[in-house]
Amino acid sequence: MYEAMGAGFLLGFSLILAIGAQNAFILRQGLKGEYVLPLVLTCAISDALLIAAGVAGFGALVLAFPLVVSLAKWGGAAFLLVYGTLSFRSALRANDALETSGKTATSIWAAVSTCLLLTWANPHVYLDTVVLLGGISAQYELQWAFGSGAIVSSFVFFFSLGYGAKLLRPLFTSARAWRVLDLIVGLVMWTIAAKLIFG
Repeated sequence: MYEAMGAGFLLGFSLILAIGAQNAFILRQGLKGEYVLPLVLTCAISDALLIAAGVAGFGALVLAFPLVVSLAKWGGAAFLLVYGTLSFRSALRANDALETSGKTATSIWAAVSTCLLLTWANPHVYLDTVVLLGGISAQYELQWAFGSGAIVSSFVFFFSLGYGAKLLRPLFTSARAWRVLDLIVGLVMWTIAAKLIFG
């Protein structure tokens, strides 16, 4: 059981470790200290649902209906292009330093909605969690243990990213640091969008 859980944890962690649209968003919100708990829970619970679906055998169903993947591909690409453009626009603002007064720039509903879009409109999320993790779990006698390990890795990763970002907060009292971060986020969004469109 522990071998399967360990394998699921390591593979799940390695799949979400790469910088992506969702991770960049959580990092930025963690730096700002805005709605960290609901956002990391949104990401981790979404991953848990998708991983559970994959372990339950829904990976084959997703592959059987390529229209679902195609819709997620084009919708996700459009959203990422818009989000990347907003990040580039934000990078051009000279006064976009970290606010320490406790004021929030967006509502919790806007933040959670953005997080949900970055998660569920990304076809790579389905391929990584439902198809890949679901397929590999079939190699283990205790599929639920493998899936549980992958789910735990998601919670560990997102909570570490969201709450660990505060260690970098002193750096982001500078407007220049925010411009660099926004440029990186914009590039990540546009790169992923290009991979979805041309990949």
